[in-house]
Amino acid sequence: MNLFSITDVGRRREINEDYIYTSDKPVGNLPNLFIVADGMGGHNAGDYASKHAADKAVEVIASCTDEYDAENILQKAIDDANTYIHKMSEKDEELKGMGTTFVAATFEGNHVTVANVGDSRLYVINEFITQITKDHSLVEEMVDMGGIDRETARIHPDKNIITRAVGVKEYVLVDFFDVHIGKQEKLLLCTDGLTNMLKDGEIHKIVNGSNSLEEAGKRLIEAANENGGRDNIAVVLVEPFGGQND
Repeated sequence: MNLFSITDVGRRREINEDYIYTSDKPVGNLPNLFIVADGMGGHNAGDYASKHAADKAVEVIASCTDEYDAENILQKAIDDANTYIHKMSEKDEELKGMGTTFVAATFEGNHVTVANVGDSRLYVINEFITQITKDHSLVEEMVDMGGIDRETARIHPDKNIITRAVGVKEYVLVDFFDVHIGKQEKLLLCTDGLTNMLKDGEIHKIVNGSNSLEEAGKRLIEAANENGGRDNIAVVLVEPFGGQND
């Protein structure tokens, strides 16, 4: 496996509320684990939400030794993270209203299990780029209803309004996706600080035109900042079969 992750505060923000967790080694009964979270809330609440939601999820996964189904493990982890963040937001006035997006992935062989809440994304990249997750956002609902097209959605003034987040409510609904990947395919987990600054085609061109995941990740950050860098940016790139002999 090849792996590279990077996060950047961007050019408009003072605090980085994006958080990344990666492990190419087993975490509990999961063979590997990759998480991207994008926090929201006043003061340092967004920063707190993304980091502590991810940390709580990892803690739960590591201790969940009686369960072997990846989806069930991720479901429990995100449920417990949601409960923790929600309770903290009610307990501390400075953390009130905080929440975070949450996209997580784990793979075994050719099978990838993906969990998603919010508008951070997971893509599969090969000769094409395919968005696997579906944004939980106001503009995504407008696209689904035929009110606007995909291109208009990218620049819509309400594009940052999300309809689901970890920690905002007592319970959270998690979407799951099962993906079959080939030997030449890459996974990209990222926050909207990347996807609001770069079109899918631009992301695809950078990743496929780079000599390594590290080069690709750094070029994605650079390009997002060159296009305005209006938000924090987080990128996790994984080649599940990278470094293996065919």
